[in-house]
Amino acid sequence: MVRKLFVALVSLLLSSAVMAQDAAKTNPGKYTVVMENERVRVLDYRDHPGDKTTQHSHPDFVLYALSDFQRRLTFPDGKSVTREFKTGDVVFMKAQTHVGENIGKTDTHVIIVELKEPQPSLTAPTPPKR
Repeated sequence: MVRKLFVALVSLLLSSAVMAQDAAKTNPGKYTVVMENERVRVLDYRDHPGDKTTQHSHPDFVLYALSDFQRRLTFPDGKSVTREFKTGDVVFMKAQTHVGENIGKTDTHVIIVELKEPQPSLTAPTPPKR
């Protein structure tokens, strides 16, 4: 019983560590921090056809494509998705951990705005008692 609890605790800690893999630290040649404050972090990302990142994480973020490119994202569970972006595309993405790979014939250039604040609650605040 103690061993199972220990294994579960270690797994939880490791999964938290995976989510904490900062893209700018794991892939410093590709990500540049442009601006950061208490609410957002803005990253400039660039790569070339065939380039692949190491595994890293992003909180909820907005991606703005500055070039046309094709990309494969592979998630920790082994599943992957292929995406194609056109210059000017703007998309919101939920927090995720992935490996990114440029599978197209053009360079990738994007601006990523990572959100530091958690998603707002969908429940109305409780009114004060009178």
